[in-house]
Amino acid sequence: MTTATLLRPRITGLTAESVFVKRSLTHSLRDGESLLMAIMLPIMLMLLFTFVFGNAIDPAGGYVNYVVPGIILLCAGFGAASTAVYVAGDMKSGIIDRIRTMPLRSGAVLTGHVVASLVRNLLATGVVIGVALLVGFRPTADVWGWIGAVAMIALYILTITYLFAAIGLAAGSPEAASGYGFIILFLPYLSSAFVPVDTMPTWLQWFAENQPITPIIETIRGLLFDLPMGTEPWWALGWCVAILTGAVVWGAWLFRRKAGRR
Repeated sequence: MTTATLLRPRITGLTAESVFVKRSLTHSLRDGESLLMAIMLPIMLMLLFTFVFGNAIDPAGGYVNYVVPGIILLCAGFGAASTAVYVAGDMKSGIIDRIRTMPLRSGAVLTGHVVASLVRNLLATGVVIGVALLVGFRPTADVWGWIGAVAMIALYILTITYLFAAIGLAAGSPEAASGYGFIILFLPYLSSAFVPVDTMPTWLQWFAENQPITPIIETIRGLLFDLPMGTEPWWALGWCVAILTGAVVWGAWLFRRKAGRR
């Protein structure tokens, strides 16, 4: 028997990716508690800021319109954080070694996690926006404004999901992956998500103005309420593309290094 006959045909196209997307979505449905918390925690924060702190920050009652764009990014962050845990779990469980024996691209596992997280987070974001509308959120955007805002949100979700996937590869365990992700989840609190940057202490304003979350939030807020945005959309896109590119390259390097595929 020749060597050629021993070689198994490699799966082509997106067959492998579709299989792992389905696998990750199935795991998400089975892990309903994580999905529920990714939705409920941002909603609870939105209700807290709107009804407990809202009148103190904006006595006119319009604070809900200000805070919802930041809550949307919080929702995306909480949802994407589970990706790091799932990826770290796969690396620890040895499933990657099993996949290495199969005639398919091992990187399809990572793609499955990312795509499933994107779908999961868009669904959670839709629920959060629905609740926001019930408590008084009243955007003034036209159809194009909504399309632009949804596109920006989707790009942000894709970016942070790939970043969390890379963190999951770098972490030694699912517990460590969850801990590392907390630092990223803290960034929206140091941005214009909840209060204008110019109300912060002077020493904090520079960081809040120049970190990635602020231009993304201001872009979403500007699109939803037809506000002047200046250069914020360009900064938002630039940050997303730079972080996404870095996360993809870092993740690919980590995957080759840990999974042993070249």
